[in-house]
Amino acid sequence: MRKILALAALPLVALLAGGAGTPTSAPSLDARAIVEARYGNDADWYEPRIPFFESADPKIDAVYYYRWGLFRAHQRDLGAQGYITTEFADDVDWQRHPFASLNDASGFHIAEGRWLNDRRFTDDYIDFMYEGGNDRHFTDHMADSVWGRYLVDGDREALLRHLRVMRHVYRLWDEKFDFDKGLYFVEPLLDATEYTVSSIDASGGKDGFRGGDAFRPSVNSYMFANARALSRMAALAGDQAMAREYSARAEALRTRVLADLWNPKLEHFTDRHQLTNEHVKYWDPIRNRELVGYLPWMFDLVPDQAKYARAWSHLVDPQSLAGQAGMRTVEKSYEYYMRQYRYLGTAPECQWNGPIWPYQTTQVLTAMANLLDHYEAHGSVGRSDWMRLLRQYTQLHYQGDRLDLEEDYHPETGAPIVGLDRSHHYFHSGYIDLVMTGLVGIRPRADDVLEVNPLLPSAGDPQALAWFRAARVPYHGHQVTVTWDADGTRYGQGRGLAVAVDGREVARRPDLGRLEVPVERRSNVPVKRDDNLAVQLVRSAFPKPSASSGTDPEKLHDAIDGRTWFYPELPNGWDSAASSAPQWYAVDFGKPVELGRAELAFFADGQRFAAPRSVTVEVWREGRWRQVAAPARAPLAGGVTQITWPAVAASRLRVTMRPAGNKAIRLAEIKAFAR
Repeated sequence: MRKILALAALPLVALLAGGAGTPTSAPSLDARAIVEARYGNDADWYEPRIPFFESADPKIDAVYYYRWGLFRAHQRDLGAQGYITTEFADDVDWQRHPFASLNDASGFHIAEGRWLNDRRFTDDYIDFMYEGGNDRHFTDHMADSVWGRYLVDGDREALLRHLRVMRHVYRLWDEKFDFDKGLYFVEPLLDATEYTVSSIDASGGKDGFRGGDAFRPSVNSYMFANARALSRMAALAGDQAMAREYSARAEALRTRVLADLWNPKLEHFTDRHQLTNEHVKYWDPIRNRELVGYLPWMFDLVPDQAKYARAWSHLVDPQSLAGQAGMRTVEKSYEYYMRQYRYLGTAPECQWNGPIWPYQTTQVLTAMANLLDHYEAHGSVGRSDWMRLLRQYTQLHYQGDRLDLEEDYHPETGAPIVGLDRSHHYFHSGYIDLVMTGLVGIRPRADDVLEVNPLLPSAGDPQALAWFRAARVPYHGHQVTVTWDADGTRYGQGRGLAVAVDGREVARRPDLGRLEVPVERRSNVPVKRDDNLAVQLVRSAFPKPSASSGTDPEKLHDAIDGRTWFYPELPNGWDSAASSAPQWYAVDFGKPVELGRAELAFFADGQRFAAPRSVTVEVWREGRWRQVAAPARAPLAGGVTQITWPAVAASRLRVTMRPAGNKAIRLAEIKAFAR
């Protein structure tokens, strides 16, 4: 399937101290100016961590940086258990308590996080998920995404750390495996896609939230990908028997998906019903196309044949899956298309019978990028279509002039449907990975090669980009820069596509196309960890909060729940009374602990809330409060203020804050560390 274009590459230079390499002759992106403009007082979190990107499309740029903000907001600090990535910023009933974790979007979370220069967040998240965090609440392709992370960072030890548990989790899915048919089945709700054709039709059109078990392209593609990943990991670990077993499992699934889930009549991969009742019959295919039919391409399950590629015509057909504002989850000819079944009060709830979902939009764009990158048979779609759909997806992030990704959208208007408080800044999808692997075209590999193939149409196409640059991109222990400059005027290095590694240009071509560069694998910067001592997961346990005012238990807890964000749509943290009098917030650890550093995050809105004018930090020792720090610098609003002092043993910590005027104080989060 893969087309290889081998081009001569210059030899790489050694990585210099600090990882910066020698400077390129082109002007570099001004990282500090970018993070200050995008993130204000929270710039320090981003500058050392994220790869930087700019292009001729300011909306793509804005959403790229918004998505890093979304990633940051969904990092929950569990203290000694490290960081996990959440799906909802606010708690929901069906998350795994008390952690607020869900596994359905874990593949997206890992795919996004693998591009960070700070590997802790994804490393911790994978550890958590394979140390008891994956309760299989939903289907997932997590083992495959862990392999995908390895393709970027090349860390063999981290890759193989949980291999035995991954195998155990894989076999737990035997309960959803039909050994006669050789396929997995699942109800759409367990597939994180309630109210799809199989479940609605199994109810006779009356419901569709539960039930409707079906042999689905999704779960079978996930299990194919997970089995293939386990086989590759086992080979690296030297377990050839396991490698052969899981390679055989993957190929058996591929055979059955192609033979049984390809629907020649619809020219699409579709569900087959797994039950018989008065409405549906076992093994009958469902009657309409859905976006889920593209998932086999997301994992390269599909052969490079024209008959399969014809499925892609439905994605761009306005009478099928192409809505005015985005991809319909089921084609518009379906009998129950866009019928609303479920409400929370008067607000519409989640359904997948037509609305645009960023979740499946991400999956389809990933699948389409694979098609365009290394398949010969593209059907009726091309690079212009991919860029148009990426821009369509980009636009969904905008609510007027404000960036706020929500759960689902009307396919003709692009207006949010669910519109509940929980839906703001919803992390159930990917975007950064689409930019890196699709638009920029970095195709991560297991061997010592950097491959770049941007999915941009040629100049003159309405979806073309005149220029872009991605910089500080981590790859196999190096930092990579990819630059496209159609006419050479943007960066002054000449026209074309260029790749630099550790600051030195190593490959160039005058047009868009594939570049391959040998890259010697290097060790990654070691992951650094400091455990946050001030995290309360279980409200009745230590540490326990108290405050001078604003004593609502939920608000008190919010300031030590391990979550930090500054979204005005989603209040988060402890709120003091509006007063000119000093306010305090204290944390009781229940035992003496070593304390030498605190982080304070304050929210401000220019109206009701303002950061305090000053703070002092005290610890409880020998029966009284003793001051340990009184920084001269005023604390930040919308960012993190670091306060340090000589470490001491104490059982409580208190921060006293002097309000600015009569404004209330919102302490979004307080963290405490030994150093």
